[in-house]
Amino acid sequence: MKREKGLLIVLSGPSGVGKGTVCGALRKHDTHIRYSVSATTRKPRKGEVEGINYFFKEKQEFERMIAENELLEYAQYVDNYYGTPRQYVEETIAAGHDVILEIEVQGALQVKKTFPEGVFIFLMPPSLKELRSRIESRGTESKDLIDSRMTVAKDEIELMDKYDYVVENDEVESAVERIKSIVTAENCRKERLIHLYKELVEE
Repeated sequence: MKREKGLLIVLSGPSGVGKGTVCGALRKHDTHIRYSVSATTRKPRKGEVEGINYFFKEKQEFERMIAENELLEYAQYVDNYYGTPRQYVEETIAAGHDVILEIEVQGALQVKKTFPEGVFIFLMPPSLKELRSRIESRGTESKDLIDSRMTVAKDEIELMDKYDYVVENDEVESAVERIKSIVTAENCRKERLIHLYKELVEE
């Protein structure tokens, strides 16, 4: 039975927790979930591809997108903008497909105001020590920037109670299995399906 609307799944958590890695693995497991590519003003990291990992924008272009309401959400994080282009998300959900957003915590809380019916998942590191180790292993940030990210991470973890679910990213495959279980359960929620079955009775 085709649903009228797909799910909006929002995955967020501290920088370095492994959101991109988990989302990439989830896409390989579940080809039915559509992935929304975010826009950012930060420079590409090694191996990142335009239009697959991010849409890389200059600051002026990003601010034009903000002004023209082309973003579902956006946030400024450690001197860079991050945001979600609106059109793809709205059209895909309207067509009955599930969409996952991999975004920063500030952005996730903005989306919750617009899409309170979304499924909000907070990805947790096993420990702050492990989180710092993951950020350091990138080899792309100075000590001062890593310190800034850790300070922000502590503040973000305190916002965990704004989410529907918490998944610890202790091991990528385990985290993916938990997220798949959440999505399956949410697609079976009575509130999302009851109108379809009422239509059967009315026939």
